[in-house]
Parts: sequence; structure tokens; C-alpha cells
Amino acid sequence: MSDKSKKLVVITGASSGFGESLAKILSKEGYPLLIVARRLEKMEAFKLPNCLCRKVDVSNYDEFEKACREAEEHFKTKIDLMVNNAGVMLLGNIWEQDPKDWDTMIDVNVKGVLYGCRIVLKDMMERNSGTIINVSSIAGHSPFDSHTVYGSTKYGVTCITDTVRLEVAQKNVRVLQISPGIGETELLGHNSKSAEVYEKYLGWKKALDGQSMDPYQVANTMKFMYELPQEISLRDIIISPTKQG
Repeated sequence: MSDKSKKLVVITGASSGFGESLAKILSKEGYPLLIVARRLEKMEAFKLPNCLCRKVDVSNYDEFEKACREAEEHFKTKIDLMVNNAGVMLLGNIWEQDPKDWDTMIDVNVKGVLYGCRIVLKDMMERNSGTIINVSSIAGHSPFDSHTVYGSTKYGVTCITDTVRLEVAQKNVRVLQISPGIGETELLGHNSKSAEVYEKYLGWKKALDGQSMDPYQVANTMKFMYELPQEISLRDIIISPTKQG
């Protein structure tokens, strides 16, 4: 049963990783949820109460907005938290990568975040309340080998977050960012078509001696950011395994 004092939350990229963990944490706390991803069956298998699951490509604005408006109608309330978590990580050197991979990362990692912000911002500004959490990456703050395009998209998320925050702060709307290091998510699997990149990344991960982050820790940090008073913005958190350095 949901807690009627809890407000509507939307989480993208919710079929695995940080999104899945956050959905499960907030559901347990009684939040009504809309969780979206491309893999509907995985989300439905969570069997979360008071939760709508929708198959959504966040790079399709109309599809994304339709799911959000449906959730607002279903729960009879406006979205209070938008978590732009969906992301694709395709690593490689730009002289070898397929430019179509660049398009995929730009569409999901940048446009998906822009779309999520646009869908909720006008209502939030009118209400003088609301929170957006954008999931960037430690690669959005520092360069890493084979991360040129992926890192560029995450630097882009940082720019979006900082600029929109500046624009809406006087409307009491929070625009926050969390930038994780290496975690136990499916992002690594996105690179499986390149054996060299995949093995290189596995080697780097192995060097952490088993300290790749549990997605729960990142999700629980997002919950903490959100549940601070509305007048407090924990603007940006970089969270990583201690041994990542």
C-alpha cells in the first residue's frame, strides 16, 4: 500500500542497475512510481506495488511524455521527482567507432535527459516545487581512455544540470546530479561487441579488487538527495569505489 503523503516519482532506465535499485527502495518507502525502460518484462517482474511500468525509449519525446502524462492521470498528481537515469555506454576510439554508436549515446544520454527535464519543468516551476536528478558519470568530470564520446555526453549532462539549475532556482525547483564511478550494472555489457574494449574494461574493473559499487549504494544516495528539505540542494555528488582512486 502506498503512503498518500509520498509524491509521484518517475525513473528512467529502471530495468536494471541504479534505476532498478532506486525503484525498489522508493517502492518499499511507499512512493507511487512510473518506471520506464525498453525492457518491459524485466520491470514487470519486479512486481512493485503502486507502480506503472511502461516500455519507453527516452530518445522519443512523444513516447516519453505520453507515459508521464498517463502516470499523472493514473495517480491524480503531478510528478515531483524525475530521475533521468537511462544511459548507454559504448566505448572506443573515435577513429574506430561506428558513428551510429555516437548517435545512440547522444540520443539517450543527452536528448533523453533534456526531454525528461522539459516534460516536468513547466509544472514544477508553476508549483514552486519539484526535483530533477540527472545521472551523469565520473567520466563527466575527468577523461578516461576510450571514453571520448561517452564522456562527452556525460560532460553534457553536467552542463545541462548546472545551466537548468541556474535558470529555475528562483522557482524553488531543484536540479541535482549524481556522478557514479564503476558499479555492478549492465553498462559494461554494452561494449560486448568489441572484444578488445570489453576485456580492457574487465581488467580495469578487476584491478579494483572486488570493490565495484553495489547499485543500492548509489540509489540510496539519490534517495537521500531527494528527501532533504526542498530548500536544500545537494547539487552534485561524485560517488565511486574507494579503490577507484
